[in-house]
Amino acid sequence: MGQWKAESAAEGLRAFRPDLEVDVYAEALTAGNAAGLFRKYDLVVDGSDNFSTKYLCNDAAILSKVPFVHAGALRFGGQILSVIPGRGPCLRCLLPEIPPRKDAPNCSEAGILGAAAGVIGSWQAAEAVKILLEIGDPLSGRLLVIDTLEATVTTLSVPRDPNCPACGASPRIRAPLSPSEYPLERSCAT
Repeated sequence: MGQWKAESAAEGLRAFRPDLEVDVYAEALTAGNAAGLFRKYDLVVDGSDNFSTKYLCNDAAILSKVPFVHAGALRFGGQILSVIPGRGPCLRCLLPEIPPRKDAPNCSEAGILGAAAGVIGSWQAAEAVKILLEIGDPLSGRLLVIDTLEATVTTLSVPRDPNCPACGASPRIRAPLSPSEYPLERSCAT
């Protein structure tokens, strides 16, 4: 409470591993700073809780040519997709625009099982390690859907959309979009 999530996370990581170097950016991710921040790193892990930020991460990753691992969790499950610019589809190939509110409630409306979020986060972390170490078969072009209530794991093919506004043959997105260019939405954070 009363602290940026990034600062709180850094404190927890340093308590666990005092020798760990942690860069903290106590500022919001914006269209103006996203691509520049992404270029500083080899990979971005999307831990955001709203569609506007997820799309901002997607667009910044494509423009900066930095891979990112998208994940979303809701109710009893979630999904993971790795975006490797130039190698496979992006989040907009799967969902070109933010879905209407009635089709995509947020977690404060629909709820989320903490254990399900933990499963999604753990699998997302493993995906990041695979990409960084160039081992295994990353989820580029595949959406992993995990349902902890039904105890199922499904992999769906995600083709690259040649008309994708971010990574298609003639991309229309030439800079990350600002949140005002997305529909208004409420996040799960308070």
